[in-house]
Amino acid sequence: MWEFYMPTDVFFGEGVLSEKGAILDALGKRALIVTGRRSSKMNGSLDDLTDLLNRIGVQYTIFDNVEENPSFDNVTKAVEFLESETFDFVIGLGGGSPMDFAKAIAVLLKDKHLTVEDLYNKEKINYWLPVVAIPTTAGTGSEVTPYSILTDPSGNKRGCRLMFPVYAFLDPRYVYSMPGPLTLSTGVDALSHAVEGFLSKRATPPSDALSIEAMKIIYRNLKKAIEGDRNAREKMLIASCLAGMVIAQTGTTLAHAMGYHLTIEKGIKHGRATGIILPFVMETMKGEIPDRVDTVNKIFGGSLLKFLREVGLYEEKVIVTSDEIERWVNTVLKAKHILNTPGIFTPEKIKRIYGEALEV
Repeated sequence: MWEFYMPTDVFFGEGVLSEKGAILDALGKRALIVTGRRSSKMNGSLDDLTDLLNRIGVQYTIFDNVEENPSFDNVTKAVEFLESETFDFVIGLGGGSPMDFAKAIAVLLKDKHLTVEDLYNKEKINYWLPVVAIPTTAGTGSEVTPYSILTDPSGNKRGCRLMFPVYAFLDPRYVYSMPGPLTLSTGVDALSHAVEGFLSKRATPPSDALSIEAMKIIYRNLKKAIEGDRNAREKMLIASCLAGMVIAQTGTTLAHAMGYHLTIEKGIKHGRATGIILPFVMETMKGEIPDRVDTVNKIFGGSLLKFLREVGLYEEKVIVTSDEIERWVNTVLKAKHILNTPGIFTPEKIKRIYGEALEV
């Protein structure tokens, strides 16, 4: 028995906001734009969005103080800053952080009695403002998932399931100017979503089809995208979206939970952090799902680890201590991701994975 639910209406193509964006008029006449401080201004996406809203007569407020890994405090302060205003819908413009932030604030601005912690209690979430997502990186797939990932006061990244965006607009022009290192990290994030979704206990026939197609696109295009090839970057945006559709159904696996610590404590970008761990988590699944592990390796030219080394993922060594790993293991064992991951994971096994991936 399985279910596949993906209600987001996705529009793709160069100039897609100008061509298809008038549909936003149906959502109301007052929008909140949630974005970061720099990238949306540099790649032209914010200009395109405000030009559209001006043309269709939608007033807007811009909140551009979204952190790279948005925290509970970041969201709370935004709600306090904006609570006197009224909005009909929220637009998340940028990478995964602004899109995740938009989902969280869409709930809290609609039901102002709730706190950020309440987002993790499904019984309390009854109302929200419609969310529109416009990705400017090719990696998170947040434009087609219901998840919002926030960092709590203890420094732990925690995901909550809120709502799917009603519309997603994907314009490859916004990823053409991404720096190579960011293209690598976001591309590996999409790769991780596709691979983890395929290996997940919650995988379904439709999610498998999307996973396999996304993996094939990434194998053919990631290296060229890092080098700046525009056609490859367009393909990576497609792969990112497909992989987002996958994890919306399957969730992610232990590789994500283990990578979070590298991001929060070592400053390693999320996609790279997860990708560093992924092949070593996958190897532990061989005893449970050998055919699926073999399929992944075959798609990536015989070895996922070798492919990731070839695109430069492991060139910069991450320095960690045994004490840090010991502390991280306790958190990983409590992560819900472990429920999606085939196999039995003991503290010793998780330590060994960290040790092999980080060469400790």
